Amino acid sequence: MLVTLFNTCVRNVHAWAGQDCLLCGEESGRELLCAACIAELPALPESCPRCALPSPAAAVCGSCLNHPPHFDATLALWRYEFPCDRLVQALKYRARLALAGFFARNLASRPLPEVDLIVPMPLHPKRLAERGFNQALEIARGFARHLGRPIEPRGVLRVKDTPPQTELPYEERAKNVRGAFLCKLDLSGVSVAVLDDVMTTGATLNELARALKRAGATRVENFVIARTVLR
Repeated sequence: MLVTLFNTCVRNVHAWAGQDCLLCGEESGRELLCAACIAELPALPESCPRCALPSPAAAVCGSCLNHPPHFDATLALWRYEFPCDRLVQALKYRARLALAGFFARNLASRPLPEVDLIVPMPLHPKRLAERGFNQALEIARGFARHLGRPIEPRGVLRVKDTPPQTELPYEERAKNVRGAFLCKLDLSGVSVAVLDDVMTTGATLNELARALKRAGATRVENFVIARTVLR
């Protein structure tokens, strides 16, 4: 029943102008979701500050200690589960762009570290042409306005057209994205926030962080809307 209600509501998001909750249909003021539904979005448990996977007492997990990623920290809003997954997919695959603003506002409402520059996860030109927009860039635009920080949508490129990570076994994903990014910027002394919609294994974010560090970035932090947590 909730899935059917969601699918009905999401088709009418623009007609409602944000007056009714996208999930339950109740009045939500000027927001897409009412406060009750926002509170019920699947929260992450205590997590590793570096990769955002569950970790007792929010300590750095064993995987990050033994094999430190190129990024320095990860902040994720929610678990990639229903109904958060449907919201992300509605933006990504059905161009419900109003959700980009919703995600940006919720991300900006969290306690955030100071960063100098925001870099949205780039799409390969072929994928961008197929989709017509970059969902990470759409979120990053609103997020940058809230933070009052510059955004760099052109200086970091995805130069390798890789198969979607979701089509590959976990152990092949790091190899799939190796060498996928090119940073044309001089980031010497710059702390960078990378914005993406979903973090699954972290392989793509790790490869992007590698490129940013090679360009001189002193620190790279991931800000993501949803984190996949394996059970």
